[in-house]
Amino acid sequence: MSTKKEIESYKLGDIQVVISETENPNKFHVDCNDGNYHSEFTVRKYEYDNYKRHMNQKIKNGYKAQYKEEDN
Repeated sequence: MSTKKEIESYKLGDIQVVISETENPNKFHVDCNDGNYHSEFTVRKYEYDNYKRHMNQKIKNGYKAQYKEEDN
């Protein structure tokens, strides 16, 4: 398996986000981990470049929902 080049790495509160290349030059791999939950998905390069703030909000909301489900 070839190693994909990391594009960016940053924290969203407790969530570590790593953006890396995929085999498709128009898509990026997004890996999220807060120590309890791990999530990964792909996003189109256009969306990442133009809607990163929206993507980050969706990530935060997704993690909040995980913890709410755990509390029920």
